Amino acid sequence: MTLEPTPIHVTDEVLDDLRARLRATKWPLDEGNEDGRYGVRRTDLQELVAYWADSFDWRAAESAINSYENYRVDVGGVPVHFLRKAGVGPRPVPLILSHGWPWTFWHWSKVIDRLADPAAYGGDPADAFDVIVPSLPGFGFSTPLQQPDMNFWKIADVWHTLMTDVLGYERYAAAGNDVGALVTGQLGHKYADELYGIHIGSALKLTFFEGERAWDITGGRAIPDGVSLEIRERILSVERQFAVHLSAHMLAPSTLAFGLADSPAGLLAWLLERWDKWSDDNGDVENVFTKDELLTHATIFWAGNAIETSIRTYANNNRYPWKPSHDRWPVVEAPTGITFVNYENPPGVHSAAERVANFLNGDRAAWYNHTNVTCHPRGGHFIPWEIPVEWTDDVRRTFRDLR
Repeated sequence: MTLEPTPIHVTDEVLDDLRARLRATKWPLDEGNEDGRYGVRRTDLQELVAYWADSFDWRAAESAINSYENYRVDVGGVPVHFLRKAGVGPRPVPLILSHGWPWTFWHWSKVIDRLADPAAYGGDPADAFDVIVPSLPGFGFSTPLQQPDMNFWKIADVWHTLMTDVLGYERYAAAGNDVGALVTGQLGHKYADELYGIHIGSALKLTFFEGERAWDITGGRAIPDGVSLEIRERILSVERQFAVHLSAHMLAPSTLAFGLADSPAGLLAWLLERWDKWSDDNGDVENVFTKDELLTHATIFWAGNAIETSIRTYANNNRYPWKPSHDRWPVVEAPTGITFVNYENPPGVHSAAERVANFLNGDRAAWYNHTNVTCHPRGGHFIPWEIPVEWTDDVRRTFRDLR
C-alpha cells in the first residue's frame, strides 16, 4: 500500500485540559508513607505532577517522535499507529518491535537508530534493519480500540497482516519484551515460515496467562518449608512487585480505568510505581528515566485515552486462552534470541551465567528454538531502554546468520 505519513499531534485542547486536571488534583493525606511501603509517596508524585502541569514541554517530545515517519492505518478494523525508520545498509531486514505494559512505543527510541543505521554507531551496515515500531492495539496512539477481546495472540495476527499485506514484506523479523515478547513468540509459533527469526525478553510459555487463578502470581502455592531466608525474601520481593499488578489488571480493568482515565495524577501514580519498581534504578527512578522521559510516556497514555484498553489486554489474555496453530516441538519454531537481565533473576539465581543455565535447564527452554541466549548483569525490565547498546548487540547477533 502507498501510505502517507501522519505526524503525531496532540491538540492544544487536550493539553490544556490535562494541565487543568493536574492543577486541580485532590490529594490524599498519605500519612505514614515516608518509606513508600503503602505505594507511591505523595511527596514524589506531587513534585512530578507540578512539573507535568507547569514545566513539561510535550511539543519538544512530539517533535522528537515526528523526526521519524509516523503512520496510522486500519488493519481489519483495528487502529494501528506505527513509526518507521528505513534501514541504511546493503540489505536491511524488516523488523517489527512489540512493547509491553506499562511501555509505550517510545520505549524503543534508544535502539531505533542503532538498529536502522549500525554504521553510524561503529557497527557493520550489513546488520541494518528496516525498523517498524507500532503501538500495540489499545495502547498509545493505536486508539480508539473498539474490539473488546484484543489479546496477545490476536495482536500477532494484526502484526502479520501489517507487515505482509499493508507494508508488503514477504519475510520479516520480530522482537519484543514483556507482553510484546508473547506477541513476538506467537509470531514465531504461527508464522515461523514467514519470519527470519525472533528476539525476546523473559521467554515465557505462551500459556502464561491460562488457568482459573492466573491473576495470582503465586499460583496458590505457599512458600516451601525449609527454604533459605535469602530465597524466601526474593520470593516475597517478586510477589510484591507483581501481585497487585496482575490481579487488578486481570480481575477489574474497567473499574480501575474509570479513575485512571479521569485523573492524570492517578494515571501517573499507577504507571510510576511500575517504572520505578521494575527498573534497575537503585531506588531512584530518575536514574533510569528523567522527568521529561517519564512524562513523555505518561502523556502518550493520556493523549491516546489508552489506559482502559491497554490494561484490559491482561484480562483478555486469560479470558480468551491461547490456541496453538500446530502441535510440533519446539512450539516456537522460528530461530529465537533471548535477552535476560540479572535484576529479574528468579530466587536462588545470582549471576548472568546462572540465569542462562536456569533457563536452559528449565521447562521453558523446550518451547523455543533458541539460538542465542544472553544475560546481562545490569538493566531492568525495560531492557532496550535501560541497556540499549547491549540489547542491540544481542539482536544483531541473533539475526546475523539468519539474513
